[in-house]
Amino acid sequence: MRSSFSPAGTEFGGNTDPRVRPRGDTTEERKNFEERGYLVLPAFLPPPLLARLVPEVDRWMDEGLRDRSIACSTGPETGARPPVLELELPAHGELLVHPPLMTVLADIMGGAFAHHHLHSQRQGAKDSGKPWHHDHEPNDLGDRSLPMVHALHYLGGLDEAVGSLAVLPGSHREDVPKDFRAALGTTALPGEVVIDRLPHGSTVLINSAVFHARRPALSPLAGRDRYFVDASYCRTGARWRPVKPYWRYMLARARELGLGGGQWPELFDERHFTEFPGAVGR
Repeated sequence: MRSSFSPAGTEFGGNTDPRVRPRGDTTEERKNFEERGYLVLPAFLPPPLLARLVPEVDRWMDEGLRDRSIACSTGPETGARPPVLELELPAHGELLVHPPLMTVLADIMGGAFAHHHLHSQRQGAKDSGKPWHHDHEPNDLGDRSLPMVHALHYLGGLDEAVGSLAVLPGSHREDVPKDFRAALGTTALPGEVVIDRLPHGSTVLINSAVFHARRPALSPLAGRDRYFVDASYCRTGARWRPVKPYWRYMLARARELGLGGGQWPELFDERHFTEFPGAVGR
């Protein structure tokens, strides 16, 4: 076991109730998400799920499964099927359709949505961060009013030993390339919000068009690995561009595994996507 934290530890605590909690009137929450482009959900994931996710992330990294997945998407094996998909890892598949997450997404997205992709990673304590960028993919209507949302799951939370997330509220209204601010690195920008203290199992929902940056740990020598899973979802109403050549296979496997239990019929329906650019989706 590579993990350097215990999901049920006392340092941060966590959501000890795996059931869906009543959220009351979410009108203001939805309005803030529409205006600012992000929503922070501290201790959102229950410790039992975290305890299963962590070793799966370790396996994904240590057995080279992440590298193989990348090679099948952008490397020499582009178009081939990877030996294992993230969603085939049991806890990752459960996270993808976590009922409280589905409830919040349906609320802030204003209707039905489809699964776009899932990534899993263990970032080392000496990770240098990631420059300002956004992750929005286009749809065939060019309709930016249809949101794409990334669920950023911080399994071990965020603090000075792990690093922080910086977001630029309202930047989802800009129609600019993903790397428009990349030359700025991870430097502070006027109006930014820094999220640097979150308990284990916290989730940040972000409009995929919002610019954000991953800041490195303040003390990398005394730091710890960042366990990070991100899942992307897109509002139905247009066809979205996939990011993995094997996207059809991915959706088919999710249906075969019965993820979501049929409660979200649009979630893994391939009719919500275009072909992969320059190749036939498989």
